[in-house]
Amino acid sequence: MNRSLYALLALLAVLHVASWLPAAENADAKLEQFYKNYLEQVFALRPMDATRLGDHRFDNRLDDLTAAARQKWVALDRNTLKQLDEEFQAERLSPAARLDLEILRHDLKRGIWGAENLKPFEQDPRVYGDYITDSVYMLLSQSTQPKETNISNAIARMGQIPQVIAAAKQNLQNPTRVTTETAIRQSAGAVSFYEQELFQLAGDTPQLDKLKAEAAKVIESIKAYREFLEKDLLPRANGQWRLGAEKFAVKLDMDLDAGLTAEQVLKEAESEFARVHRDMYVIARQLWSHYFPGVVIPPDDEIGRRDTTVRVLQAVGHEHGKPEDLTSDARATVVRIKDFIRDRKILALPDPDRCNIIEMPEFQRGNSTAFLNPAPPLDTSARSVYAVSPPPKDWTEQQVNSLLEEYNRHMLQILTIHEAYPGHYVQLEYSNRNPSLIRRVMGSGPYIEGWAVYTEQMMLDQGYGEGDLQLRLTQLKFYLRAVTNAILDHRMHCTDISDEDALKLLTRGAFQSEGEAKLKIIRSKQSSCQLSTYFVGRMALVRTRREVQRKLGDKFELNKYHEALLGLGAVPVKDLTQLVLGELSAEAGKR
Repeated sequence: MNRSLYALLALLAVLHVASWLPAAENADAKLEQFYKNYLEQVFALRPMDATRLGDHRFDNRLDDLTAAARQKWVALDRNTLKQLDEEFQAERLSPAARLDLEILRHDLKRGIWGAENLKPFEQDPRVYGDYITDSVYMLLSQSTQPKETNISNAIARMGQIPQVIAAAKQNLQNPTRVTTETAIRQSAGAVSFYEQELFQLAGDTPQLDKLKAEAAKVIESIKAYREFLEKDLLPRANGQWRLGAEKFAVKLDMDLDAGLTAEQVLKEAESEFARVHRDMYVIARQLWSHYFPGVVIPPDDEIGRRDTTVRVLQAVGHEHGKPEDLTSDARATVVRIKDFIRDRKILALPDPDRCNIIEMPEFQRGNSTAFLNPAPPLDTSARSVYAVSPPPKDWTEQQVNSLLEEYNRHMLQILTIHEAYPGHYVQLEYSNRNPSLIRRVMGSGPYIEGWAVYTEQMMLDQGYGEGDLQLRLTQLKFYLRAVTNAILDHRMHCTDISDEDALKLLTRGAFQSEGEAKLKIIRSKQSSCQLSTYFVGRMALVRTRREVQRKLGDKFELNKYHEALLGLGAVPVKDLTQLVLGELSAEAGKR
């Protein structure tokens, strides 16, 4: 081919792109406006969604949860999906907007399928707890509106809680026993919230009398609701919590959107389960003489290897701080971790840093040792909250010691990496900066959880902890939870595994305490597929890192890779490799 022909083809290509770009920009803008219009309709029907996302125009309202009102939710999604297919063609959009279109279409289909096949408002009494307590808690704990506005909105919402309870009584038909028992326990916590924590959050306010008067009414409504749950609903709570293999497979595909079947996830998790066990034993064997000098190590067989690992893990667990120092210890850990991220050029940390590290409020303790409450994507001035929980005040000495041994000084570092730096807080801050409204609102669960799990090993691989074997063993134990979660998720919903066998899987297989394992079994019965997001997401991110690093070779830069990955937003994990390569290529073109 001669040079003249090359030049002509290049010119034609440039002209084609030049003519296509304005059309794509117009189509992209149309899709963005289409989604904004959809959100406006969603918020009008479901004010709680608006509050969660950081739009405070609807903070004085609660959702209408009657069957007729919820039919409008599904109708809106159906109509929106129909319009989406009629008005938008992928080939007319830019590559970025094509992905947004796919994300929106999938989310609409998922919502419709869930409403028709899972029926949470008829079968899960826990969903009403969000409206009874969280609707008010969110306003007083994270909203950036003026304090008096938040309290006024909280009072307005409290006045609508009896309507929520009336809808619950009308809607709930045949829930599972395990979700009903949980809802009963949550109702006790709700009473405590309106008796105590509500006023701690509100503080000194001239609206106190109104707040007290409305809280008294809410407390009476919740007590009556609890009586309904105990005496009416629980005796007829005979619903089946197992999804069954067929429905589980569909839901896994809907929820994870990872391009994997349920059987593929299980097979990969079982393989990884065996690998992590081997790695843990290798490290435990190296630590044996440190903790048990002069004691002969157990035999190198299946029983002996497990015994070695268990005993070393128990010894590592004794290296913990005081219960009253957990939050301050976490703060100190944050400083060290952030310094390491900067020094080793892991990625650019958010600036300004908008993560508050707090002691978890008393009414939230007992379920988790730490959590991250991220800044909502539509409130650009909001802050994230990394909450660390000392033991609840009513716990026994044995319970306190068990907690401290599980969340020892090594685990506290892994937990902070996962929840905050460079885990959830950093990733969600990057996500909230993404120009796509669709991506900011519709984050992929496997991406979000997978990133947090990926960072645990990545940080140690880059030198955090300076080769501390106790830290590495703890990281592997924490990761083994993610692996085992996926196995448990599948077996609980696709087989007839007993609680006893599930307990063995968690205690003997994943080295969890019995109390922790029993709570995980309850969780697996009350949810499906979410427990698989940690493992599926982590494996997708590991594959992406491997493929991109191999392709780029010596040109691979870890910080640029992480920033490109996070810059995408929390997108579905099935196409990550090509997306990241495209992002890196575009960034290189700017330099």
